Amino acid sequence: MNVLNKSFKAIVIGASGSIGSAFVDALEEDPFCEKVIGIHRHSEIAINYHQPESIAQASQMLANHGPFQLVIVATGILHSKEWSVEKKLADLNPSQLQDIFAINTVGPALVMKEFSNLMDKNGSSMVILSAKVGSIEDNRLGGWYSYRSSKAALNMIIKTASIELKRTKPNVCLIAMHPGTVNSNLSKPFGGESIGQAPEQAAKMMLNVIRELTPDQSGSFLSYKNEVIPW
Repeated sequence: MNVLNKSFKAIVIGASGSIGSAFVDALEEDPFCEKVIGIHRHSEIAINYHQPESIAQASQMLANHGPFQLVIVATGILHSKEWSVEKKLADLNPSQLQDIFAINTVGPALVMKEFSNLMDKNGSSMVILSAKVGSIEDNRLGGWYSYRSSKAALNMIIKTASIELKRTKPNVCLIAMHPGTVNSNLSKPFGGESIGQAPEQAAKMMLNVIRELTPDQSGSFLSYKNEVIPW
């Protein structure tokens, strides 16, 4: 399909974050990218996952700007000022679970629902950033209950939506992507500042993978190195 090797339009949701802004910068420099629209809570066309209606409103406002050949969802939360990751069952609390699922699962699910209508039916890709720690099969260390489970739930929604899209929009490729450890606010408390790669490098590597996506890969869980990650 290689939809990014010819003129294309792109949307990046989560454009104010480290990875999202790096995606926007990289796409603005791409000679084939005709237009890239960055969306975040305070952009002109805004999305706030705590206001789910904003997702449908943003999609409606973008309808006349499409179709789009690429949509990247680069949103996510791991910790906040009020709480960090849970290391044991005793750390679980309902407000943390609800907040993380709202941002990591419900928000991206509604983006899939609304923004799939903006995708180019002749060839396009929607890439949702997930996390390797959301892999149930790969979970060997435990802990991080709400983050792991919110990403696992997200992965299931992506897989399920990809099956539907194969029937209704067979030239749309929907995948989950693991960005690796990136030097960002999300990873900073866990050593990302020292062991993570720069957001610019992560975005570049992921775009290299995205460029080669084909419709038959829809429903895949891939890493920034183009490795297949078990669900």
